[in-house]
Order: sequence, then C-alpha cells, then structure tokens
Amino acid sequence: MAFEQLLSGKLLREFETISAMVKIYCKAHHKNTNVHPCAECDEFLEYAHTRLDRCPYGQEKPTCNKCPVHCYKPHMKAKAREIMIFAGPRMLLPHPIMAIRHLLSERHPVPGKPPKAHSNRHLRTRVIDKS
Repeated sequence: MAFEQLLSGKLLREFETISAMVKIYCKAHHKNTNVHPCAECDEFLEYAHTRLDRCPYGQEKPTCNKCPVHCYKPHMKAKAREIMIFAGPRMLLPHPIMAIRHLLSERHPVPGKPPKAHSNRHLRTRVIDKS
C-alpha cells in the first residue's frame, strides 16, 4: 500500500499490526487467497490509515481500545473490533513479535488530553510548508 510512507514510528508499527490482522481476517472470512486483502478489507485499511494519520495523540497514541478519543465511525469501529477479536489471538504464530509488542503497548498508561496540532498530519504539513 502506498499510504505507508505517510506514517512513521509508532503509528507505522500500529498500521502494520492492523494490516497483518486484516490479512488474517480476510483470508479466513472472505476466502481470500491473494497476498493483498479483498476490496472491502482494503477499504477498511485505507480508513484505518487515515485515522492513524489524523490521530490527535500523534506518536504518543495509546492503543485504540484504551484511547479516550473515539475517532472511528460506529460501523468502522465495529468492524475493527470484529477484526481484532478474530485475528488478535491468531497473530501469535505468524507475527509473534508484532503481537507481543501490541500487547505490551496496551499496558502503557493513557496520556492526558492531546496537545493541539500534534497529529502526524499536522506535523507533516508543517514540514511541507517550511520547505
């Protein structure tokens, strides 16, 4: 996916984790044998990528289930929950390090109110404006 170059650090790692979960989910539920997810799952990944890019916490983002800011639309939030409940336990075999990192990041305390203009998108556009 070409979108990955917009994210870096913790946000990119979180996107890679959700991408791996979506591939596991899509392979089991949509009988997808391709390397890439189906159109429906790809649409969800694009949405998740946009939400990560615009997360008000930026690189200090907590895991989604602990985040006080609910940035997903209700139907997409339900889809994310469904994917994570199914694929989460199945991540340990194909992606053990990624799964353990995600579990450890859930243990970090949730930061307080996010600072203004701290999202990845704001920081990225600020750098482009200075160029």
